[in-house]
Order: sequence, then C-alpha cells, then structure tokens
Amino acid sequence: MKSWVVFLAITIIILSSAMPLAHSQLSQVSTSLQNGVWTVPANKQVQIAADITNGLDRDQPFAYIVQVSDKNGVAIQLSWLTGTLSAGQSLNPSQSWTPTVPGNYTAQIFVWSGINNPDALSPPLIMKLTVT
Repeated sequence: MKSWVVFLAITIIILSSAMPLAHSQLSQVSTSLQNGVWTVPANKQVQIAADITNGLDRDQPFAYIVQVSDKNGVAIQLSWLTGTLSAGQSLNPSQSWTPTVPGNYTAQIFVWSGINNPDALSPPLIMKLTVT
C-alpha cells in the first residue's frame, strides 16, 4: 500500500508585514482549499509547512511551533523545531500530523525567538482543516 504525505504551506517572513499565502505542495492526495478551509483525508500524514525568511541583517534563532486543536479548541498535538536563520536565509520547515478522526480542526503556526523565549518573530498564522 502506498503512503502519501500532504503538504500544507504558509509563507512567513520574519519581521515583515507581508500577507501569508497558503498553497498545496503535493497533489497525490485529494486535498482542496475552499473558502480558507483545507480538506484532507483521515489516516493520511499531513505536513504543516511554512516558508520562513529572515528579513533581518543578522542571524536569528527561531522556534517553529505547530499546535493542532479540535473543534472545541482543545490542543491535540503540539510540536516544534528550532534553528537559526542567517540574514536573508529562507527555510521550509514542517511538522507532521496524522488525523484519524473526521471533523474540524485548527492548526496554529508560531515563529518565536526560541521555545523558551516566546518573543513572536511574526504574527501567528491559522489554518482551518476539515478531515474527511
């Protein structure tokens, strides 16, 4: 049995007022974006990704944090990765989630100075997801 991964992506520019854009990066799995809500299949791994760019003229440590919540706002998954971006450097980090129960979910994406330093480097982004 083949296993597919769905990539959901948002663009983040650190310390910029650019509007985030969302797009699907892998079309082998039936996903769609309608009215700002992603539809993804249950029991398929989803990669929640963001293009982040350091718009500063210095190195910037960061923590890329993804929190997935159910329709009641209860966090069901929290994951992160940390690193440092050089001046002008871009990265496409992602965190995986495999939804098993159909329903409505929200993924919040945070880019902070560090996991123990919650200074926001960009406004939090929100992705609405419907699992079918």
